[in-house]
Amino acid sequence: MSARIRAVFEDAGVRGWMHAVALDSPDSTVEVDADTVVPMASVYKVPLLAGFCRLVDLGEVDPRRQLTLDPSTRTAGPTGLSILADPVTMSLRDLAVSMMTVSDNASADALLDVVGLQRLAELLESFGLKRTWVRRGTAGNLRDLQRRTGVDDPDAALAVLADNDQTDPAGVYEAANASASSPRDLTTLLRGLWTGELLSEEQTGFVRATMHRQLFMHRLASGFPHDGVRVAGKTGTFGALRHEVAVVTLPGGAAFAIAVFTLAARGDFRQPRVDAAIGEAARVAVDLLR
Repeated sequence: MSARIRAVFEDAGVRGWMHAVALDSPDSTVEVDADTVVPMASVYKVPLLAGFCRLVDLGEVDPRRQLTLDPSTRTAGPTGLSILADPVTMSLRDLAVSMMTVSDNASADALLDVVGLQRLAELLESFGLKRTWVRRGTAGNLRDLQRRTGVDDPDAALAVLADNDQTDPAGVYEAANASASSPRDLTTLLRGLWTGELLSEEQTGFVRATMHRQLFMHRLASGFPHDGVRVAGKTGTFGALRHEVAVVTLPGGAAFAIAVFTLAARGDFRQPRVDAAIGEAARVAVDLLR
């Protein structure tokens, strides 16, 4: 089964890792090196969302609590609160929505500060995830990249990764140096979230609704260009890394948890062929599982 997926990755010029599973039949899977641990990039926001929602269920966090993010201290990024010029006050649950729908780095780092790295690690272990570690947020990633590239500006450091005439800094794509997970762990998490095994009915509904609102449709959703197919996902991008994890629901109700990680041979900011390959790999996996 995996040969067809590997051919999609090879045609796009990427190294790929994948796991896909039918939600109503956990023994039905499609796998390509599914237990390899890979840096997650912004996919780490899915485990963070799950941890935040569990704390809401436990009564440790009030989702309506207001938090003010100041532009002088909030995390840089291309979307969401990261690009605004003035202080913004929002509830924690609205920060979670911005984090997931437009991959807002400022909101994500603020939420991670509330949850805490150690508490999140405990929660992820309780979810049964064996190969998932959130070591830091986006601000920490950017500081690490600046250190490795020797530049003092986040945009300049990212430009180094995008420059194909420069050698990638040592260790920048190593899982041991980043928030990382395996495709199988992330489909395990998605399945637990969708089936209601991990969260209350209210928080399960919040996770589903929020992930269905993601605006980016150029990767995994591109493999399902039909109005009747619903894709609830989260992308991740860092240098040559292009990922997406999602739950795909077909018109008849059959649903599949899918995690696709890729590492491209080039670091260009725009790689539409790789984006399309993620969608194609997901489509092939669903065809094989149906």
